[in-house]
Amino acid sequence: MSVASEPVGPGSADVQVSFCAAMVDEWARCGVAHAVVCPGSRSAPLALALSLDGRISVHMRLDERAAGFFALGTALASGRPAVVCTTSGTAAAELHASVVEAHLARVPMIVCTADRPPELHGVGAPQTIDQTRLYGGSVRFYAEPGVPSLQGARTWRSLGARSYAEALYGPLGPGPVHLNLAFCEPLVGDPSAVPPGREGNAPWHVVSERSRVGEGMAPMAARLAGRRGILVAGGGAVSHAAGVTPSVGSVGSAVHGLARSLGWPLAAEPRSGCRVVPHVSVAAADGILRSDAARKALKPEVVVRLGSPWASKVVTGWLDDLAASGVSEVIVDPWWTWSDPGRQAGEIVVAQPEPWCSEIREVIADSKCPPSSSHGAREDPSSWQAAWDAAESAAQEAIDEWCSTHPEATEPGLARAISSWLPAGGTLVVSSSMPIRDLESYGASMAPGTRVLANRGANGIDGVVSTALGVAGAAGAAGCAGLPVVALVGDLAFLHDSSALVRPAGEAGPPCTVVVADNGGGGIFSMLPYGALGGTSRFEQLFGTPMQPGVAGMASAAGLETWDVATMAELGDVLRCIEEGASGSAPTVVRVALPSREENADLHRDLNTRIVEAVEAVFA
Repeated sequence: MSVASEPVGPGSADVQVSFCAAMVDEWARCGVAHAVVCPGSRSAPLALALSLDGRISVHMRLDERAAGFFALGTALASGRPAVVCTTSGTAAAELHASVVEAHLARVPMIVCTADRPPELHGVGAPQTIDQTRLYGGSVRFYAEPGVPSLQGARTWRSLGARSYAEALYGPLGPGPVHLNLAFCEPLVGDPSAVPPGREGNAPWHVVSERSRVGEGMAPMAARLAGRRGILVAGGGAVSHAAGVTPSVGSVGSAVHGLARSLGWPLAAEPRSGCRVVPHVSVAAADGILRSDAARKALKPEVVVRLGSPWASKVVTGWLDDLAASGVSEVIVDPWWTWSDPGRQAGEIVVAQPEPWCSEIREVIADSKCPPSSSHGAREDPSSWQAAWDAAESAAQEAIDEWCSTHPEATEPGLARAISSWLPAGGTLVVSSSMPIRDLESYGASMAPGTRVLANRGANGIDGVVSTALGVAGAAGAAGCAGLPVVALVGDLAFLHDSSALVRPAGEAGPPCTVVVADNGGGGIFSMLPYGALGGTSRFEQLFGTPMQPGVAGMASAAGLETWDVATMAELGDVLRCIEEGASGSAPTVVRVALPSREENADLHRDLNTRIVEAVEAVFA
């Protein structure tokens, strides 16, 4: 979209601030509740309009990179786009990582970069770079309306409402939009020329979501019923409103209901929303499928994947091997993201997972699709489910037994303890690299209403602390104070996003507990092929990368309370304090001292061996 920039005479400052006031009013009418603003001069008209409106909470952040991920966190928590506002130049470039993550993870954001007017480009003006389509194909919508003028006033409200709609309802699903907004000096004026909005405080444009479910359900149900299959649920399989704790048994009921109707196991990773009590799911799929006997005995005829892929290479590799051997694989994906790295899926269904599962279940219940006779006689479906249940029980017992013999803090024990502890309504933000893998492999089923969030769009460790603080900020604004927001990150991820700890003077910051698994560097690298170099100077230089100052020094410099724990018992004490509200109203850092990275790799191997032995015994 483009609006011609016409000559702007005296009083242009009033026009510019009127444009910004109209945009902010439209965003508030649409439902924007949070804006993240970075200090700068060229962005002053928009920053002031956001601050003066009163309906949108304004969060100030010094570092634009941290600001982008903070905005992403508020959107993860609320489901609504936040506005992020920066000045021109390299400030705009600093947002790129968060824009990429929002794009790939389908998180709505409205990115507003201030820019110099056209006459200041190409002449060496300070803080002036080419910001045209700065984020390339990572945005759902791009607009450069030019320097605001009264001749274009009729377009202002449409642009504000459309930017919100494009961030939420575009054909590719939620994601970031980019508004590159040119302003000229003077930058402060009187918003006296704001065009009126629609009556009743309605947005200028309202979008009605379309249904993607309903066609071809009976044939699909017929292909699934009566066959040995498995539902594999990843992030996004189930969703619920931020700050709303569903009743016991309601979370994931559609997905679990379909699994019961088909007599299939449901393998659920933590972000799926399906690994919750009292429902029964397979949480230890990574450990189970390390067993050759289990892979042979538990081979399905059809796989239905809901949500995004797991982090576990064991699980994703198993799925690829199944598909390559002729096992039918169906991916249910509402956004046409083609989430099939192995390029083996036979069918892509464009639908929201929960409604799709409900409709398939209804068709089966109405007996419109009797079990298919084309596959021959099948054993009692309960025996198929029972085999998976036995493997899951054996794996879970092995994990519990292993944890009971390791009173010292370990990465698997840390993931197990936090997932078991997180109370209903709480939120866990997990870093990429080892924390998400440990939670996926060793985490327990969680209380209903808990949420597990992670930046798994691009799978980087970028901005995870900022994201967690954004989640906490949105949760507090939504009236969820008292429900814990906990981040589980590695020490490198914590240090990588240390600017997240910088906040305005006098501001405590949103209450969030950041649990840092500290083994003095990149622990995951000791488990990869070049981990054989472990202990050498070259390995430490390129992969281990221990940093200074450490976690405690960085947290202390930011003025944050820090707890040091080295045993699982000490961690339990800290978690109880958090649940009782003793962590206060500001971010708190819990540094968990872990064994060396080499020992950590050995501990993981030992636990995986114990799980495999227990599962092998089931199928002996």
